[in-house]
Amino acid sequence: MSYFTAVLARDGRAWTFHDLDVDGQSSLTELTADLRGVAEDDQPVLLLVEREDAWWAVVRVDGDDDPRVFVSDVAGVVASPYAELLAVADEEDGDLAPGVCGGDLDLLSDLGTSPESLRELCDDQLLPMDALAAVAEAGGFAEQLDSLR
Repeated sequence: MSYFTAVLARDGRAWTFHDLDVDGQSSLTELTADLRGVAEDDQPVLLLVEREDAWWAVVRVDGDDDPRVFVSDVAGVVASPYAELLAVADEEDGDLAPGVCGGDLDLLSDLGTSPESLRELCDDQLLPMDALAAVAEAGGFAEQLDSLR
């Protein structure tokens, strides 16, 4: 299985990429601590995750606040090695339909992507790369994300 991950931290008005071994993380708690380690003051840090053409996710950490997670396909994430890391393992439900998004729909609203827009990105069944490109464009970090691909 092929995954793409990117960690971006805002420093003032600019976004910078940070190298972080996401696959080496064992829990959302550990991941959150490492994401806070790259943050400038209380500026947001984002982890973007893509699973080939299947699903995408965003983890956001702001200062000492609890991490916020959004996933485009809860069932897809639950079946992946990232389930525990994205804290969706407890949400496993035998009746969960593929393609149902979940998590904090409001985590990117101050970065230009409203809850309605997030839901539309899922409903439109865009490729993960295209959905995250739309999120990055709205948030002002499209150039940084493009340079990582």
